[in-house]
Amino acid sequence: MIAKSIFSLILISFLFFNKESVNTSQWRGPNRDGKYHETNLLKQWTENGPELLWSFEGLGEGHGNVGTGKNKLFICGMPDTIGVIYSFDLKGNLLWKKDYGLEWYKNYTGSRSTPTVIGDLVYFESGQGVVYCYNGNSGDLIWSLDLLQKFDADNIQWGMAESLLVDGNTIFCTPGGSKNNVVALNRFNGETIWTSAGNGQPSAYCSPILVEHNNTRLIVTMTAESIIGLDADTGEFYWSIEQRQGNKIHANTPVYDKGKILCTSSSDRSALCGTVQIQLSNDGKKANVLWRKEKILNLMGGFILNDGYIFGSLYKRSDWYCLNGETGETEYISKALGSGVIVYADGLFYCYSQSGEMALVDADNNEFKVISSFDVPLGTNQHWAHPVIDDGRLYIRHGNALMTYDIAQK
Repeated sequence: MIAKSIFSLILISFLFFNKESVNTSQWRGPNRDGKYHETNLLKQWTENGPELLWSFEGLGEGHGNVGTGKNKLFICGMPDTIGVIYSFDLKGNLLWKKDYGLEWYKNYTGSRSTPTVIGDLVYFESGQGVVYCYNGNSGDLIWSLDLLQKFDADNIQWGMAESLLVDGNTIFCTPGGSKNNVVALNRFNGETIWTSAGNGQPSAYCSPILVEHNNTRLIVTMTAESIIGLDADTGEFYWSIEQRQGNKIHANTPVYDKGKILCTSSSDRSALCGTVQIQLSNDGKKANVLWRKEKILNLMGGFILNDGYIFGSLYKRSDWYCLNGETGETEYISKALGSGVIVYADGLFYCYSQSGEMALVDADNNEFKVISSFDVPLGTNQHWAHPVIDDGRLYIRHGNALMTYDIAQK
């Protein structure tokens, strides 16, 4: 009996140690909220920006950034119509590249997904709705699954754009079928764990989050006309909140904080749009709208909830907003920078405008102040990829180019 107890203790300790030591990297940082847990970063840049450590041109078109593994980077691109996944070391040397299949070549072309990296495995979804799992060391394909074919769903106007969510041994996807709306897969072989009919609406470019609310684990995402919540362990559908956008684009990932969920979208002459805060019931199985700001429109730049305030940019306008997180009231609108993407690290905001300006910003509920900025020198087409911050480095992807900057404070 004693020997059995000792063995159990050793096993639990082993599993705990390995869980803590496995490297993970995902869309918009550790919690998918745009906040990176980096410290000792530069508080000001030179006139030309921080030091460019290395760059690579020739990825092909794409809008996703890097997933970071142990001493490796992974990123997807589309040189012609076939998608390619690349692996680099931290000095910018190409370790391997592999063709993975047809990518999105019809409009706003290129790869969409930012790779999710768990230990030595790399996960991403093509614009054609195929999920891939690669060995990050060898570049070997472990498994792939055509979500649209398997789960009887149709692709959407600008191609699937989900950056995959992994929890434990499970990977979550939103094929958007009428019967198989959201699905959970075994991340080691792609086999189905559960499927949920959800609310039966098509997928909507949204990357989901896992919410742990009291004793309930929820998957929260956005479909064509709704924000939805499902049980993460069973797929049971709990609630839906109407959220409209004329082109059915809901590309911003929701953010959870203290029983509340924030979502933001743009609009095309639609009501029930913009930025909305939702209150979950104690058990997470019901939800209601606390407030909505239909004029705070954000298509895909993301937003940051920090110290009780919400920061982001208005779609197609050179406006950056600060909202009171409790009431939704506007604290101010700043025109200090063109609209774009926002992430956060070490007390400062990193804002990447759609005109190609990368800015370091100090912002609170009183002021939005650009400390330093520079023009991104390389790349093609739209400046849409969300910057990544990891180990004192800033990764900027602009179309066919990847740039790596040293932002560590010496």
